[in-house]
Amino acid sequence: MTAKLTWARVLLYATLIVVAAIYLMPIYMTVITALKDPADINLDTAWQLPSHLNWGSFSQAYAKLGPNIVNSIILAVTATLLSSLLGSLNGYVFSKWSFRGNDLVFTLLLFGMFIPYQIILIPLFQTLRAMHLYGGLPGLILAHVVYGLPITTLIFRNFYAQIPSSLTESAQIDGAGFFKLYLRVIFPLSIPGFVVTFIWQFTQIWNEFLWGITLTKYNANPITVGLAQLAGGQAVSWNLPMAGSIIAAIPVLIIYILMGRYFIRGLLAGSVKG
Repeated sequence: MTAKLTWARVLLYATLIVVAAIYLMPIYMTVITALKDPADINLDTAWQLPSHLNWGSFSQAYAKLGPNIVNSIILAVTATLLSSLLGSLNGYVFSKWSFRGNDLVFTLLLFGMFIPYQIILIPLFQTLRAMHLYGGLPGLILAHVVYGLPITTLIFRNFYAQIPSSLTESAQIDGAGFFKLYLRVIFPLSIPGFVVTFIWQFTQIWNEFLWGITLTKYNANPITVGLAQLAGGQAVSWNLPMAGSIIAAIPVLIIYILMGRYFIRGLLAGSVKG
């Protein structure tokens, strides 16, 4: 019996190592290509380690992507904070305040989660142009805030459903109104929910490309558009786009390293009721 368990464990770990190696292959190729000189990059030696490390690729890529990185930071942080805060208020209303049509409105709001970016692209473009918000970051921020409301509302609604009604009722008896109840009772308990929505929204917004290239002009392009332009053209120095992709991945990677464990806890915290 013990021998069977040992071989089963060996097979399991061998399978996991193979899968991990396959998963890490693109990362390996990205890193070694970024560290090579342009003259050393070709298909025949693509898998070989660089003869010497060319760190200049990163400084060159950063010099070209610097404005795009700033745009993406402003876009992702602002849209994430706004959509999380509004989603928290929506979740608070749908979970703790009853009104006629509560479930219907909540269901209709959730339909927004299943609408692809491409379907609303033309109406969104026309709406932002009519509002004089087309071409800049404010219009793109507004689009991501509105598009993110369904998922943030769902997360907070399920999270707040676990807060005992006796807690909010006692606060109401003490004279707490709508906003005072939210600020004094609900908001201090919302840290796990905000961690989940922050990681989710920041990742989605940072990596989004379609709206970034169609709804902004050159000076407001986010990092994803900058990367596409860095790799554009007929003669491409592939070390630069590879270095740029590593630079673009660093903010999201840092967030997951620092807050990843809280992300799982926050998801589980809202999984009991809803």
